[in-house]
Parts: sequence; C-alpha cells; structure tokens
Amino acid sequence: MIEALPEQYRAQARGPMKRQMAEQIARVKMLASEARKRGLDKEATTQARIRFREENLLAGATYNDMVQKTRVDDAALQTYYNEHKNEYENVSARHILVKFKGSPVPQREGKPELTEEQALQRAQDLKKQLAGGADFATLAKAESDDSGSGANGGELGSFSHGQMVPEFETAAFKLPVGQVSEPVRSQFGYHLIRVDKHETKPLDQVRAEIAEKMKPEAAKKAVDDLRKSAQITLDEGYFGPEQPVQGAIAPGTHAPAGAAPQAQ
Repeated sequence: MIEALPEQYRAQARGPMKRQMAEQIARVKMLASEARKRGLDKEATTQARIRFREENLLAGATYNDMVQKTRVDDAALQTYYNEHKNEYENVSARHILVKFKGSPVPQREGKPELTEEQALQRAQDLKKQLAGGADFATLAKAESDDSGSGANGGELGSFSHGQMVPEFETAAFKLPVGQVSEPVRSQFGYHLIRVDKHETKPLDQVRAEIAEKMKPEAAKKAVDDLRKSAQITLDEGYFGPEQPVQGAIAPGTHAPAGAAPQAQ
C-alpha cells in the first residue's frame, strides 16, 4: 500500500505516520468488507467505478513504465545540452558588500549606517583600493558587511544560475575571471564581485541528469503516437453542437499586451 503512494509521502508513511497509515488501511478494508455484505459491490454504478479505477491505475502504471524504459539517444542529449548549456554553468566568486539603510543585512557593530549615496561612494572607494593593488580577501575581512563571507575573505564558493539575486547573478556570470566588477546594487547593498573560476560542466558529466529530464517528454510523445494509432471513436451525438469557448479571441484579432481572459 505504501509503495502505491506518491514518492513524497512514502517516508512519512513508513516513519512518523506509520500508525495512522495502518489505521487508515484497516478502516478502508473494514468498510470494503461491509460494502460486500450489503451487496454494494454488485451495483452497476459501483462496478463501473471499479473498472474505471482499475483502468486508471493501469494507465498510470503504463506511463511510468514508459518513462523508466525510455532511452534518449545521443543526438537528442547533445541538442538539449546545447540549448540549455547555461544551466550547467558555475562560477566561484568573492564579494565585498557595502550595505545601506533599509538593507536586510544586520548592521556591523561600530560601523555607521549609510545612505544609498554614501554606500555607493564607499564601494567606489574600495574599488579604487583594489585597483591600486589592495588584496581582495584582506579588504573583504575588514570592510564587507556580509560577515559570513567576509570572515572567509569574501568567498561565496561555487554557485549556478538561480542561486543568487538576479542583479548579482547577471553581473557574476558576465564578469571575466580575475576582474573586479563595478559596484552592483541589490536589495542587500552594493557589491564588488570578483570571479575566481567560471566553468561549464561537460556533457558527459551531466548526461544522466539530462536523460532523466527528457524521459517524461519522450514518454509523452510515445503516448501521443499510441493515440494516433489507436482505434478510438467518439460518439459525436454525446457532445452535441460545438459551443464557443468563453473569452476566446476571434481569429485575426489580438489581445492587448498584458491582457488575460476574465473569469466568468
């Protein structure tokens, strides 16, 4: 029964909710037994629902089997990798943060709170010191308002797309290795960023990961192909005359930019 649950619930059912799971199964079995005593399992509606539930479970099992057994060829893997190469980029970087009033970063003890203009000026001054030969790590330890990375010389480690705030990410991924950025503003303050390494994982390293991402789409195509070859007939008399879809846009017209159909 637990194996039939969605994967995200199995650990709970085997752990802290083990007793509740057992009680629920017992309750279901008890009521099902009572239904048979009452002859409810013989009713046409109930039998139809049982048959459809069985078919629904078999359909799900078939789709999962398709996903697991799908083989993605090398050409498709290469195409996906080329089209999503930026997802496999990583940079290793350091930064010095100069916070301003309103930043969610805690104020360092003994340091005055700066306006945005003052913080920008301070960041520009630190940039000049770095351009003059100051050591980035030493300056980060002394000046960065990000106390966590500052204690490590401003080191942030390696990160990929989507892990940093957008302004920081955009600057970091464009920055040449070893070059210090101009002050970059974010909600936290002004950052001076230095990228120490910029690399892209090769296809061989992410081949298995890409294959797993592509399997559901490949299985969907297999289902579509199966649908095309299947002998399925719909009784048009059941549907009646075709009705216009509410909120649909007539052919040849365009919705205003940003417009969306309103709920009826």
